[in-house]
Amino acid sequence: MDNAALGALTEKLVQFGLTRQEAVIYLCLLRNKELSGYEVSKLTGISRSNVYGALAGLVEEGAAYLLEGEPNKYTAVSAADFCENRIRQLTRLKQELVSQAPQIGNNSEGYITISGHRHIMDKIYNMLEHVEYRVYLSIPVEYLERFRMNLEKLISEGKKVVLLISELPVDEIQGCTIYLTEKKDRQLRLIVDSSYVLTGELTGDVADSCLYCGQKNFVNVFKDSLRNEIKLIERTNRE
Repeated sequence: MDNAALGALTEKLVQFGLTRQEAVIYLCLLRNKELSGYEVSKLTGISRSNVYGALAGLVEEGAAYLLEGEPNKYTAVSAADFCENRIRQLTRLKQELVSQAPQIGNNSEGYITISGHRHIMDKIYNMLEHVEYRVYLSIPVEYLERFRMNLEKLISEGKKVVLLISELPVDEIQGCTIYLTEKKDRQLRLIVDSSYVLTGELTGDVADSCLYCGQKNFVNVFKDSLRNEIKLIERTNRE
């Protein structure tokens, strides 16, 4: 495995709560059945004192097991089991936080700028999770598949899903209303329950920026604009 691939795996493990040093040692353990601290140090080039501290951390994190002996050795928990255990732990912590943390309104009536592709995608997921009645979504078609399960879940719950896209997805999403638009831009437009809007650029770049708003007048203007676009599409189709 080349350095780029190892670096990418290391970054993914960091997202699961390991330090970079722990991630490097965890990958070393995965490539070898059982290793002592001395052997890990020799293979990774990390000092023995740091290796033993990281190995203890991996055991505590549930990413490795200690095999007691002379000398003590360590073996990795499989990546699948480590990730599942971590997700289970975080899910439990989420439930505790949601129930115990001070409650604030889910949304704001002000204007909020959301910057960065990942944060925008997270906001779309969160908004779709809180749909009560209907959702209108205009999005570059290559991103549609990322939200298929969310949209299909809404449809199965009897909620209205309307899509404005420039081309049909490869696999049709059953039960939604689709309007084909000639627009080929990189704009995202999302309205949830005629109450909240997310709009802006969606190119996949860290410089992507969107505006989120629950201000009634803004939402109404935005909704009217989308409604007029739909009417124009319907009129064009009839002609």
